[in-house]
Amino acid sequence: MLQEPPPRLSAQDHSIRMGEELTLGISLTCNNLGELRAELRQVLDGMDDDFVDDVQLVCTELAANACDHAEDPRQLVLRRQVQDDRHELLIEVHDSTPERTPLVGESTLGEFRGHGMRMVESLCSDWGVRRADRFKVVWARLPIPR
Repeated sequence: MLQEPPPRLSAQDHSIRMGEELTLGISLTCNNLGELRAELRQVLDGMDDDFVDDVQLVCTELAANACDHAEDPRQLVLRRQVQDDRHELLIEVHDSTPERTPLVGESTLGEFRGHGMRMVESLCSDWGVRRADRFKVVWARLPIPR
């Protein structure tokens, strides 16, 4: 089972800056996606606007998929990773429904749904799914512009 999600963090608590390794966890509820986007903009303050837009889009899409297709608890985790000269933002959405996997271009919710993972796939350098007995993590990597 997922560990208890960390308390909701605000932009005043953390920021992501060049050269830092940082993990930021945000407990997700399905009625806070607009608030989530605003909080991400604050956390990423000072970074390239296009990058911030991409992060918001990817986070919102992965979170919305978890809200539509998975059970609580749900958590968004951002990890700034620095390896050699590569700076990446690893975006993870944890949920407790391991048997459901996102499908690119397909949806059980109607013909006008299912295109969000195509956007994630086009924006990110990589994405995937990790599973354990009682939870899964859908993750995506975005290169951080320098």
